[in-house]
Amino acid sequence: MRAPALTSSLALLALASCTGIKTLADPTVVVRSAGGTELGVATEYGVIFLGATRPAGSIELESWFGDGPNIEPTVAEPVAGDLYVAETEIRLATVPMTFIEPAPGDMVVVRGRGVAGPWEVETPVRAVEGVEGILIDLLPQLSGQEQDQTGAGVFVRDGEEGLRLLGMVAGTLELTDGPGAGTYAAVLGPRDLWRVVVHRKDQGRRRPWVYREDTM
Repeated sequence: MRAPALTSSLALLALASCTGIKTLADPTVVVRSAGGTELGVATEYGVIFLGATRPAGSIELESWFGDGPNIEPTVAEPVAGDLYVAETEIRLATVPMTFIEPAPGDMVVVRGRGVAGPWEVETPVRAVEGVEGILIDLLPQLSGQEQDQTGAGVFVRDGEEGLRLLGMVAGTLELTDGPGAGTYAAVLGPRDLWRVVVHRKDQGRRRPWVYREDTM
């Protein structure tokens, strides 16, 4: 009695493979501008990045589908401070955001992409007396890549497989004195990322997605 359902499922899979539909599993995006490269994260509010390369106008966003990379030309929109956002014509895999800051010791997932490909590390949130904001250890993956990892996404787990964007690696902080002496990665988190939500609501628009032959 289950054979027709199984046959239908196989037919759908065959159709998908014939049409070459691309799938995107990683919301990490490489942002390329005249000033260099940095990382961004695709969210429902657009691709968010920190403007470490001081983008001005036209940029390129490189994302990864199941069958390889895709490059989209677009324009950098300044939000506030060091935050920028950009839209693409095609739909990217997005990740939801969270605005609840983790407690010291809570585990977060850091994801980036270097020349050798994507990487992912789970690490605890650190607390240092007198320092506000979110700190994590300065992971080797953040400094040992040929491609700048500024903007690497920092996520909290949402269930067994889901992730929510907590923030983005913004730079390093070195403390030379006191019990918390060491070098950390500073994370730009919910205290700043809410500005992207307000910015997008102020825009009051969302262009229809474009379905092109190179993404179908």
